[in-house]
Amino acid sequence: MQAEWIWGLAGGLMIGTATWLLFAGIGRIAGISGILFHAVQSAAPQNRWRWVFLAALLSGPWLLAAVGDGLPRYDAGSLGGAPLLVIAGLMVGLGTRLGNGCTSGHGVCGVARLSPRSLAATATFMLVGVVAASALRPWLLGTGAHP
Repeated sequence: MQAEWIWGLAGGLMIGTATWLLFAGIGRIAGISGILFHAVQSAAPQNRWRWVFLAALLSGPWLLAAVGDGLPRYDAGSLGGAPLLVIAGLMVGLGTRLGNGCTSGHGVCGVARLSPRSLAATATFMLVGVVAASALRPWLLGTGAHP
C-alpha cells in the first residue's frame, strides 16, 4: 500500500507549480474566487486564461482517477447531506467576497509574498475554521459531546 502522505505532497507540488506558472507566465495571482468572478463577469478575450485555468482545475479529479484508484468516494449523508454542503459553499463564497479573496489567493499566494493583508486574512480564516469545526463537530457527528 502506498503511503497516504504522498498524495498531499503531490497535490501541494501541483498547486505550487500552477501558482508559480500563472504568476511567472502572465503576472497573475491564483486566487480562485477572483478568477471565477472575473471569468463569469465578462466574456472578453482577455478572460480566456481564466476559463483555461478553471477547466484545468476542474479536470484535476478526473486526471487523478485516470492515474490512481478512481475518484474518491464521499458520503454526503454522513455530514448533514447535500443541503448542508450547499449552505457551506454559499457561506464560503460570501466569505471570499467579504474578505476580498480566498484561501488560494491569500493563503497560498499572499502568504508566499509575505503580504500583511494576506497574513491577517489567512490567520483569521484558519482561526474561524478551527473554532467552527470544533463547535460543530459534535452536532455533525451526532454525538452531542466531544469524544
